Amino acid sequence: MDEFGYTTKVETRYSDFDTMGHVNNAVYATYLEQARIDYFRDVIGIPLNEISGVIAHLEIDYRRSITPEDEVTVAMAVTELGESSITMKHEIRAGDDVAATAEVVQVAIDRDTGEPRSIPSELRDRIITHEDC
Repeated sequence: MDEFGYTTKVETRYSDFDTMGHVNNAVYATYLEQARIDYFRDVIGIPLNEISGVIAHLEIDYRRSITPEDEVTVAMAVTELGESSITMKHEIRAGDDVAATAEVVQVAIDRDTGEPRSIPSELRDRIITHEDC
């Protein structure tokens, strides 16, 4: 097993591709979002829409183009669990090749005030159990 504890398949859409015939660079962020949605559903058991959070940091390093022939997967792992933030690393894969690497920091917020809040203990416990962190 590799350093990533979770991998999910991402379906490409016709609209993902630009006139050059590869996935537009902005779409990579959408693939990362889909992986987070799948992770929270499959691993944590909580739909992402039930968790109030925002992306505080997003960094993507592009390594290779994704073409219509590629099967796309996203591997991810939680690398740091703060009081109100979750840092995740990702690999977007095109077949067996790494198409991009990314780091995302998501911050839990209070829906009413929009201010950062502590990660709920139920969520924290499930992440710790899965990630062994």
